[in-house]
Amino acid sequence: MIQRVLGGRYELEEKIGSGGMAEVYKAHDRLLSRPVAIKILHAEYRSDVEFIERFHREAKAAARLSHPNIVSIYDVGVAGNDHYIVMEYVKGDTLKKKMQDEGPLELLTATSIAKDIANGLTHAHANNIVHCDIKPHNILMTEDDHAKITDFGIARAVTESTLTYGGSVVGSVHYFSPEQARGGAITPKSDVYSLGIVLYEMLTNKLPFTGDNPVAIAMKHIEEDPITPSRYRPQIPPMLEAIVCRAMSKSPEIRPSSFELVQELSKVESALSVTQRSDPDATKRLPRTEIPPRRTDRQGLGTQGNNQEESKKPEVKQKPFYKTKTFMAMMFFVLVMGFGVGIFAAFGKVWNTENVVTVPDVKGKQLALARQILEDGHLRVNIAETYDATVPAGQVVSQDPDFGKTVKSDRVVTIYVSKGGEEIEMPDLAGLAKSAALERLQKLGLNVGSVYEKDSSSEPGTVLSHDPTTGTKIIRGQAIDLIVSRGGGEPDNKSDNKTDNKSDNKSDNKSDNKKADEPKSEKKFARVPDVYSSGLGSAEDSIENRGLYVGSVTYQESSQAEGTVISQYPSPDVEVEVGSYVDLVIASRPAPQPEPEPEPVREPEPYHEPEPYREPEPVRELEPQPQSNDFPDIPVQNDVPSREDNDQSKGR
Repeated sequence: MIQRVLGGRYELEEKIGSGGMAEVYKAHDRLLSRPVAIKILHAEYRSDVEFIERFHREAKAAARLSHPNIVSIYDVGVAGNDHYIVMEYVKGDTLKKKMQDEGPLELLTATSIAKDIANGLTHAHANNIVHCDIKPHNILMTEDDHAKITDFGIARAVTESTLTYGGSVVGSVHYFSPEQARGGAITPKSDVYSLGIVLYEMLTNKLPFTGDNPVAIAMKHIEEDPITPSRYRPQIPPMLEAIVCRAMSKSPEIRPSSFELVQELSKVESALSVTQRSDPDATKRLPRTEIPPRRTDRQGLGTQGNNQEESKKPEVKQKPFYKTKTFMAMMFFVLVMGFGVGIFAAFGKVWNTENVVTVPDVKGKQLALARQILEDGHLRVNIAETYDATVPAGQVVSQDPDFGKTVKSDRVVTIYVSKGGEEIEMPDLAGLAKSAALERLQKLGLNVGSVYEKDSSSEPGTVLSHDPTTGTKIIRGQAIDLIVSRGGGEPDNKSDNKTDNKSDNKSDNKSDNKKADEPKSEKKFARVPDVYSSGLGSAEDSIENRGLYVGSVTYQESSQAEGTVISQYPSPDVEVEVGSYVDLVIASRPAPQPEPEPEPVREPEPYHEPEPYREPEPVRELEPQPQSNDFPDIPVQNDVPSREDNDQSKGR
């Protein structure tokens, strides 16, 4: 491919690098007569239409950036089937190569390089562009030790494509942020986290998180805190260590912006510069001076006394600046300010009552759906796995905080996802006592299914066999059936049968053989299931699955849900013979009590004026009436006054 000319303008001269996504060539721009660097994508990305579209879109967006700490993008084009990016040619090695050659960088050098990177990110973030792949491999060092960020165009496209198809970024897992590891939204604070790891590595020459595979490293980004840099290098100032730890915070809200990071690094850079200038113990190059010859002549007593007095004068040494009270006061002030800003950023929403959400219920839902529901509810998700035989793998077993609770937005909700039942090997229980076998099953997290008794010469209660058999792969929570000795078995009489004579005992042997061939009766036992609070239909199914039958079903008024079991007999986990009956009491709704009828309201009687007082009329004596002999004596009283009597009374 050397000696090719792309677009009739860029003449390829030599190959200077190769990566997983592209090859880098040094080329000559014939039009402007200047050296350039050209990245040509590998052939496997030519057929990925979506990747090519994102590649061109992001590269054109990055071409708008113009900053001293960013490698400029001059052109984007296609030559045949090759998609290429024309960039500024930087004569120098990568930051990764510099760290491999020099080891941990000087404190001032590391701070200056981090400040250059933060300056470039500030310009990119102001233009709404996120790099997404900040790492030492993508930082080029100029001849005067200034840093330039590269791979703006390809980094964004590669990140989106690989996150869509593979869930991770090859070669960048040590540097990407927790939100990138979870597949969440990427923000400018994601670049700040990656820069914090780069600064950590420059100071200690170690990565904060390592592991056997990319998934293990990604989980450490999400869950674990890094070892503080001062443990590897005690000379790191607390102010600089605080900046590194804050930039690598798990929460994007606590991390500083790229602009704030530039300001904080500038303060550290100034303090370190003053320290190096005033430190008398620092290595210096002294000019060559001639040493005067040693005086051998003896001097007078007076001269000797003067010399002794001069030699006894104490030499005044100037304290280094970093040991002065001024420097200590400055460090204390910066630490207090940084701590205050961090606390405010972390808990600044305490007084804000508007960003309050209710935790939704995601139990029993698939992981992807549960995450989407929580993120749509303005909550962050932390995933933990657990074994649970009752919940299918991939579904949520529980959550913390529980659903229905009111929390602040952006609160972390931990969801525990089922990995299915834990697979174990069935132990050998044969020969153990029944109680010992039950205790061992309980310790292994196994349930006891049906228990059968069988006549045997072994001690009563001894486990003869079990199902599943020994060595079988089973799941915790599975039911194990046991066959237990009932005793009463007799030893075989083969030796006696051999000594018996031929014809005399033929009939006896035949009868004995018939008896031996007859199957011995076995009583089967089962444990009564716990059907409390279950519906009647579900309770019947559980009971019948154990080989039992539903006995009497009675209804009783209860505050429990109507139609559910409020008691049972026999009690749960009691061993009964297969075919036994289980009586149930079902909750019924209390009968409504009639409401008392309201008492009728009696209307007041109309008011009547009292009548004037009248004297009572004299009682008139009635004359005796003739009695008939045909009827019995009936007193007759004429108590209805006549009209004449009324008239006479009125006249009175």
